[in-house]
Amino acid sequence: MNILVTGGAGYIGSILVPMLLAKDHRVRVLDTLLHGGRSLLGVWSSPGFELRRGDIRDRNETRAALGGIDAVVHLAAIVGDPACARHPELARSVNLEASQLLFEESKRADVSRLVVASTCSNYGKMKDPNRYVDETTELSPVSLYAETKVSMEQTILALARTDGLCATSLRFATVFGVSPRMRFDLMVNEFTMELLTKRRLVVYGEQFWRPYIHVRDVARAIETVLGAPSEKVRGEVFNVGDTQQNYQKGQLVKLICDQVKNDEIKVEYVHKEEDPRDYRVSFEKIKRALGFGTTCTVEDGVREIIRLVEQGVITDFDNPIYRN
Repeated sequence: MNILVTGGAGYIGSILVPMLLAKDHRVRVLDTLLHGGRSLLGVWSSPGFELRRGDIRDRNETRAALGGIDAVVHLAAIVGDPACARHPELARSVNLEASQLLFEESKRADVSRLVVASTCSNYGKMKDPNRYVDETTELSPVSLYAETKVSMEQTILALARTDGLCATSLRFATVFGVSPRMRFDLMVNEFTMELLTKRRLVVYGEQFWRPYIHVRDVARAIETVLGAPSEKVRGEVFNVGDTQQNYQKGQLVKLICDQVKNDEIKVEYVHKEEDPRDYRVSFEKIKRALGFGTTCTVEDGVREIIRLVEQGVITDFDNPIYRN
């Protein structure tokens, strides 16, 4: 296929793009390069790769980028609660308005498949802490980031119902792991780096649940959906992760401490009740429907970060380039 990946220079995109190229797809990336383009150097000379530096909010740029494209993977977004809270108008413009524009232009260009990145943050806070939420659970977004993703999902699923577009929304668990566009503002990566380099960590709300997934498995899930029969994915929403990889923050910290193994580590827990984000997620649907399962555990990701830090591959951890 000829595949357009919006935001392809980002944390997930820079893993996905070489994966797709290795399967002989031709890949065009549309990205503003807000965080730089070094993450794409590894594929720069690939004959199947093309970069278009542009903004998905620009209809002309988007229309040009869609020329000859069979499938779109829409990753471009202002990602995460802090970034959206700091720049709310930009978040709405990119995550909502630009996504709507992309969907309209994809339909105009006769794109056959559209896969969009969403988030398990859409679930907000579980009503029953003893049960898992799934794709049928009522959504309760409690942040602007999640609100924009819920609205985007509603738009794309409406297109799938009314226009027959093979559109699929993927609600990712909290992502971790090493990527060419490295991030240290994601919980597993951040906690591991802090415990290794500063020997101290302050944890707010140790009792709150989150699911976790390695960035490579996120890319594998996208590839799986792109290759699935259309009748299995058209108009569908899939949680993407592993039911066994749900952890409370306190459990996550213990897991990381067991890997770091340093007696000088100091962890301070600050109990909070007001954080509304608390969700334990089932990922059985994507396993049952598409046969998808993850290949990396949180422990695997922590060991990756430990090697990255201890071998000095990255040393300037406070550099803003590693954060959104």
